[in-house]
Amino acid sequence: MQASNQTKVTEFIIVGFPNTQKINKLLFFLLLLIYLFTVAGNLLIFTIIRTDSRLHTPMYFFVSVLSFLEVWYTATTIPKMLSNLLSERKRISFAGCLLQTYFFHSLGATECYLLTAMAYDRYLAICDPLRYPTLMNTKVCVRLAVGCWICGFVCPVSEVILVSKLPFCGPNRIEHIFCNFPPLLSLACTDTSINVLVDFAVNAFIILVTFLFIMISYIKIIQSILMIRTAEGRKKAFSTCASHLIVVFLFFGSIIFMYVRLKTSYSLDYDRAFAVIYAVLTPLVNPIIYSLRNKEILKAIRRRIWLKDSVRSPAH
Repeated sequence: MQASNQTKVTEFIIVGFPNTQKINKLLFFLLLLIYLFTVAGNLLIFTIIRTDSRLHTPMYFFVSVLSFLEVWYTATTIPKMLSNLLSERKRISFAGCLLQTYFFHSLGATECYLLTAMAYDRYLAICDPLRYPTLMNTKVCVRLAVGCWICGFVCPVSEVILVSKLPFCGPNRIEHIFCNFPPLLSLACTDTSINVLVDFAVNAFIILVTFLFIMISYIKIIQSILMIRTAEGRKKAFSTCASHLIVVFLFFGSIIFMYVRLKTSYSLDYDRAFAVIYAVLTPLVNPIIYSLRNKEILKAIRRRIWLKDSVRSPAH
C-alpha cells in the first residue's frame, strides 16, 4: 500500500478488559478505592518523613522520594483507566498516547534507579558503618535522587522518538489497559524490528543492570549480616532491608517478564495481568509494606496523631 493511500491514525481506542462490561461500575469503584488509598498512603509516608526530624536519615529520605514518585507513577495511568471504565468512547489522541507512554516509562525507569540507590544506601550502612555518615550525607542523597530522576526521564526518549515516526494507518485498537510500547508497535503498518530491538536494549539495560546491582549489594549485605555475632544484631540489621527487598522483588519480578523480551506481545491476558501488578498493585502495597513493617514510621504516625489530639484537647 502506498503512503498516499494510507489513512493516518490520529487517535487510539484503549480496549482495556474487553469481557468485563457487565461489572465495569464495580471495577470502577474498586480501582478508585485502590487509587485513593495509594495516593493517600504514599502522601502520608512522604509527609511524615519530611516533617518528623527523627526520620531525617538517608534511608527514610529515599523512602519519601519513592512515595512521592509512586503518586505520579499511578497518576499517569489510573485516572484514564477510571475514565475508560465509565465511557463508551475509550479514546486517546496519538499525542496523548505517546505522552502517557513516555511518562509511564520515565517514572518506571526512575523507580528502577531509585531502588538501586536505596540498595546502595543499605550496603554502605551495613557493610561500611563507620564511614556511612560521611559517604551518605545529605548532599550525596540529594544528588543521587536528582540523578535517578534525570536518568529516568532521559532513558525512554529514543523509544518515543522512534515510535512517533512510525506510520499508523490500519487498526487503532490498543489491546491493553493503557498506552504502552508493545501494543503500539503491533499496530504500526511497517516493519518494527528496529523499534523492538531498541526497546529491548533500553529495557534490558535499565532493568537488568539495576537489578543486578541490587542483588550484588544484597549478597554483600547478607555476608556482612552473617558475620554479626548476636542473633538480635542480625535480626536488627536485616529488618532495615526487608521492606526494600519485598518492593524490589514485586516491582522487578513483574517488569522483567513484561519488558525484557524480543517480541511485541505475548498473550494479551498475560500482558494485562502483569500490567495490573506493576502499574496498580505495586504502588498500592508500597505504603502498606513501609508502614506496617517499619516501626519507626509507625511510631512517627502515632506521634503525629497524638500531637493532633493534644492540640485539640484543652489542658485541664
